[in-house]
This record gives sequence, structure tokens and C-alpha cells, in this order.
Amino acid sequence: MKIIEASTKDLKQLNALALAYMGDTVLDMYVRYYLIAQGTVRPHRLHVEATKYVSAKAQAAIMGKLLEDEFLTEEEIAIFKRGRNAKSGSIPKNTDLNTYRYSTGFEAMLGYHYFQGEQERLDEIMKKAVSIVEGRKGQ
Repeated sequence: MKIIEASTKDLKQLNALALAYMGDTVLDMYVRYYLIAQGTVRPHRLHVEATKYVSAKAQAAIMGKLLEDEFLTEEEIAIFKRGRNAKSGSIPKNTDLNTYRYSTGFEAMLGYHYFQGEQERLDEIMKKAVSIVEGRKGQ
């Protein structure tokens, strides 16, 4: 869905926190779709399961594994670093600074791909993210 033509704005100059804001929504949408497609349909259960994917801790773990596996391009790493290094002004109480920064970087990267219209790459990243979270569930 493109309401606004993204090419009217230089995405490389867009505020990293704005990218993360959109990336948070993109991640949430992917996770909700995945969980519903898996048969999880009760609202409370959806919320509980979604938290395993969208929490700052989960996002930081996903990002760490993507970096460790060298899954990302240089451009994606640069966007991640911009998001990671952005000063947000506030940090949620339930996480530490490093975890929060990694999750913000992950969200910025997702937002960047969304604005670029790179659906195929978003799908690849989200499939990998789901497999990372699924692998962690047993730990």
C-alpha cells in the first residue's frame, strides 16, 4: 500500500526514528498475519504470542542473529546503525539501553525497506526473523 509516493523523499536522509516508527508497524503486521495464518485467533492468545516476536528483547535477538549470520547487506547494516544510534529521548522501563537501541535499529531497517517498496526483501527478513524466534522458544 502506497498512500504517499516514497520517492518524493530521500529515504537515506529520513530521520531514523521515523523509519523505526514505520518499521514497528510493519513488524506488527507481519507477526499478526503469521500468527493468524498459523491458527492463533483468540485475541488474548494472539497478544501473548505476538509479544515473543515484537518485544525489544526479541527484536534485539533477531538483529544480533542476522548480523552474526551475515544475512544483511552493507546498506541494511548502515540503516540499522542509524536506527541504533538515534537518540529517542526515552527508553521503556522494561528493557536496557543496548537492547532498546538494537530493536530500534531493526525497526528502522524494516521501515526503510517498506518505504523503498522492497516487499520481497521484507519477506525474506521476516521469514528469517520468525525462524530465529521459533528456534529461541525452546531455550
